[in-house]
Amino acid sequence: MSRIGFKPIPLPEGVTFSHEGSTFLVKGPKGEVSVHVPAGVSVEEADGALHVRPAADWEENKESAANHGTAAALLHNAVKGVHEGWKKELEINGTGYRASVKDGVLTMFLGYSHEVHARPIGKYTKISCPDETHVVVEGVDKFEVGETAARIYDLRRPDPYGQKGVHYKGQHLIKKVGKRAAASGKK
Repeated sequence: MSRIGFKPIPLPEGVTFSHEGSTFLVKGPKGEVSVHVPAGVSVEEADGALHVRPAADWEENKESAANHGTAAALLHNAVKGVHEGWKKELEINGTGYRASVKDGVLTMFLGYSHEVHARPIGKYTKISCPDETHVVVEGVDKFEVGETAARIYDLRRPDPYGQKGVHYKGQHLIKKVGKRAAASGKK
């Protein structure tokens, strides 16, 4: 049983909610997000909040009980995304490593013999560079923001020895000891 699923999801001012079948559309000042709610879960709007309820026989139907909390979390993420938005920040470390954005396309120099390009996933997702060593991915859909940031991260993961590459801001990196430093400690 999901405890999170039974919590009401408040709808901030300017956020609207509509549904057609099992697809629910959440619109707000930053954009719109559609969420598929599986069968066995119902969503009702009352008192300025969304209430997610499992099917009447949720105690016997394990699938309905499992989908209840997931559907509530997806709707909560959609409401937060269209009202506040989601953001992931990445940092670039390395000599000559840099990034820039032109016409919505991220161009990065990551130590390869060529430039590397990345595009945002989704209509409401955008990439920006406050400076040459920082990349910010923003959008309304949590999945699209995370997927875009993960694809940028995968272009050049941090090197375990020199820490060069792309990493998330605040990510704890463990630096490995090189062969020479490790060998000098032995007798």
